Amino acid sequence: MMQNAAVSLVSPSDEIEVLSPFDNSVVGQVAVTAAAQAGALLERARRGAALGRSLPRHKRASILEKAAARIEENHEAFASRIVQEAGKTITQARKETSRCVNTLKLSAEEARRNAGEVIPFDSYAGSENRQGWYSREPMGIITAITPYNDPLNLVAHKLGPAIAGGNAVLLKPSELAPLSAIALVETLIECGLPEEIVTVAIGGADLGAALVAAADVRMVSFTGGFATGEAIARTAGLKKLAMDLGGNAPVIVMQDCNFDVALESCVSGAYWAAGQNCIGTQRILVQRPLYDRFRDAFVAATERLKTGDPRQPDTDVGPMISAGSIARAKAMVDAALDKGATLLCGHQPKGNLYPPTVLENVSHDCTLWSEEVFAPIVVLEPFDDLDDAVVMANSPDYSLHAGIFTSDLEVALDAAARIDAGGVMINDSSDYRFDAMPFGGFKYGSMSREGVRFSYEDMTQPKVVCINRVAR
Repeated sequence: MMQNAAVSLVSPSDEIEVLSPFDNSVVGQVAVTAAAQAGALLERARRGAALGRSLPRHKRASILEKAAARIEENHEAFASRIVQEAGKTITQARKETSRCVNTLKLSAEEARRNAGEVIPFDSYAGSENRQGWYSREPMGIITAITPYNDPLNLVAHKLGPAIAGGNAVLLKPSELAPLSAIALVETLIECGLPEEIVTVAIGGADLGAALVAAADVRMVSFTGGFATGEAIARTAGLKKLAMDLGGNAPVIVMQDCNFDVALESCVSGAYWAAGQNCIGTQRILVQRPLYDRFRDAFVAATERLKTGDPRQPDTDVGPMISAGSIARAKAMVDAALDKGATLLCGHQPKGNLYPPTVLENVSHDCTLWSEEVFAPIVVLEPFDDLDDAVVMANSPDYSLHAGIFTSDLEVALDAAARIDAGGVMINDSSDYRFDAMPFGGFKYGSMSREGVRFSYEDMTQPKVVCINRVAR
């Protein structure tokens, strides 16, 4: 069993066990903080904000670079921890660890280069005698709330830019998978980060509400579901909100596509992290002349995937995070089947293992069509022309990523212009993401952007200094 002494904050109210999603074995214990102790957390964060603001940029960058190197040196330990607490396969966990290293390196670069700009005051008549600049200054205290599905890299996407910008962070990781977050914070401290700059707090919704509502908190950065996002917005008051609220990714497969690339990419995009992926491929829209061939090949490829122990290198799909997540996914599929959907494979859970599942003929008034499933479940749907596909792609009220496979660049660019999504991947799965790119949702899910540079700019505020040259 992995023991993990959480970063010491205030006197813990209790301890909880962190369980493996695969076999429910105990992989660690963490201290839980009650909402009543939010005041002590905030006092510590206030000290951290003063320290963060005074920390020179070169030191912020050096700490982030050293932490990246330390994680790279201990790559396998970090990957194994992700497998233990989140159930990702070891292959997927290794990739997440590598992405975390890159995220921290990108954050170090922002600390050094993104300091502001000279303002050309003399471009405006009447300001010829003025000159100056704007700098990027810390927001202060940021509350960051992170989910279980990327327990290391999504935390790095909050902490890296925040530290680069000179802020303090109140970090509330998921109670289901907090160990990677704690290990990342401990690594940053070992590499020179003053302890008060990041305050880890593990607890329930009442603790989260207290950390969100506090007047001293100037920004909330949240990754999670819509219901929680709405609750945060109601609670937060006057402060900046940055939210990644999930998606329901459509991928359009045109008849002129490279079939093998489209098939392989859609399989990978659908089942990565057992489908617990906000940009995972959920609805695959296939042009009708290609539909039967693609459906048969997709189902066959799905059935070849190995579902099982995430520690084994040949496992393709690990467990879902909890029995509750399994029950929710099963209920959505059952509801679609009751409305006439056809089950092509899967839908026979064993413990926390939910086999990759494919359906067709899903009614568009089903939650499986309109809402995020966050499970290894795919809906296949034929279409006749691109106009039809775009309408179907845009039908949900929110969107993160979409994809299209085609050999016709004009068609691809036309689709990219008309699909309402934060990112449109051409000849790539919807789940492609590079940690430097802007990342976020459209429509109801549009609440700022992640991606290191964009988070850094969200987590800082411009200050203008203007000099009026007055003659003596």
